[in-house]
This record gives sequence, C-alpha cells and structure tokens, in this order.
Amino acid sequence: MLEPIDITAPALTINGEFNIFTAENTKTRLLDAIHQATTADIEIDLSDVTEIDSAGLQLMVMAKREAAEHGKNLSFTRHSASVLDLIDLCGLSGFFGDPILISSKA
Repeated sequence: MLEPIDITAPALTINGEFNIFTAENTKTRLLDAIHQATTADIEIDLSDVTEIDSAGLQLMVMAKREAAEHGKNLSFTRHSASVLDLIDLCGLSGFFGDPILISSKA
C-alpha cells in the first residue's frame, strides 16, 4: 500500500535580489514565515534568487538560528546558481545542511 506523499508549498519564496538593498524587507518576511509557521518544518525556496551578497547570507544564518530557537527546522530548497556559488565560496554548505542539487554547467 502506498503512503500519501506530503507535498506542501514553501513557507516563503525569495525572488530577485537577496542583498543589502532588500535585507530589511526580506528579514521581516523570513521572521514572519518562521513565527507564523503551523508546522515544525519550514521550507524557503531560493530558486528565483538572481543575486545574493553577504547580507543575504547573514539573513540565511539568522533564519536558521531563529527557527531552531523556536523548535522548528528551517530548510532552504531549490538553491539558485547565485546562492550555490556564495555558499560554496564561504564553505557554509555543512552549516546549512540542506540537500543541494548540483547541476552541470554547460
């Protein structure tokens, strides 16, 4: 007998720039997603991030810690190439512990 698959929409999708210029608004959106989540698992979709800098990376770290402080498991999913490049450059893939799909660059 097949068990039902739980397919849920991400709690938040971040689109476009994830940087110092969007940090204030994105921080509010991340904290709202964490505090308003009705489940212990929170998913943040990064597939549409076109640019990320150290401010965006700091927000990712803050969100992971904030979720943990509230007993929730936050995961970032569908990382865009920009996000993957910065996480790799900073050597933080182990910190986030999120499954990362590595695509071949043609």
